[in-house]
Amino acid sequence: MAYEEAKKKLRGSICPVVTPFTESGEIDEKAFIELINWQIESGSHGISVTGTSGEPSSLTIAERKRVMNLAMETIGGRVFFAPGTGSTNHDETMELTKYAEEMGADAAMVIVPYYNRPNQEALYQHFKTVADSVKTPIIIYNIPGRSAVNMDVSTMKRLAEECPNIVGVKEANKDFEHVNRVLLNCGRDFLLYSGIELLCYPMLAIGGAGFISATANVEPVKVAELYNAWEAGDVARCQDLHFELMPLNDVLFKDTNPGPAKVALGMMGKINPKLRLPLGFPSEALKKEVRDTLIDLGKLPKEAATT
Repeated sequence: MAYEEAKKKLRGSICPVVTPFTESGEIDEKAFIELINWQIESGSHGISVTGTSGEPSSLTIAERKRVMNLAMETIGGRVFFAPGTGSTNHDETMELTKYAEEMGADAAMVIVPYYNRPNQEALYQHFKTVADSVKTPIIIYNIPGRSAVNMDVSTMKRLAEECPNIVGVKEANKDFEHVNRVLLNCGRDFLLYSGIELLCYPMLAIGGAGFISATANVEPVKVAELYNAWEAGDVARCQDLHFELMPLNDVLFKDTNPGPAKVALGMMGKINPKLRLPLGFPSEALKKEVRDTLIDLGKLPKEAATT
């Protein structure tokens, strides 16, 4: 799609769908398809897979491609699709991003490489090379808490100016001054998505394009409604939803994502709550807290407290 068209289309609540596994550790394709259909039926405006919530570093390249294919087929054009194609390995990132283009994805989300800790010039070269290899719109995924490197605004500005298909950024960045400067320097039409749950509403207020929130895995209706209320000019409803969602946002990040989210989805009967090592499940105390939060939000019946 043309990049100006992409900037108009790629907005709203984009759910970063978890990758469900069977008890034996294989991808649970049936549950995955059901999750995507549920997300679309619940009002999510877009779908992403194999981002942080999808445990990409625990999947093989072949598995990541399979998940992307399943998602694309299931979505069937009903909402836009922006799979995560980044990796700590440059060649893998190139391969997966080109694959996203070949399959017709609406955009590709490319993470700042984790573990390697590249400097800013290396980050520029990595993203420039990937962007130049495709015509697909690229969304940078800046998540310093996981990658141990923050992409400077100056680097992002350079990429936005030199690569017309780099159309936005998912900022999983708690530095609200930084995200303000992204729009100031990259242009206010640059697509700014919140990847920090408590900044979903505040980022809309400064001109954000939406959010890619792990909480949407558990509460897609209200997360999508937050964006819809903003678009409708209902600031009071946005504020109410912001605080209504806060207890769930908090509990889902008391252990490493997507552990608590998968626990919650398991309690809701959506998936078999299975993680691949090296990730492990939250403590029994945190599982109880997740259950209590779901009951308070009406996601589970009150009798679930004793099960």
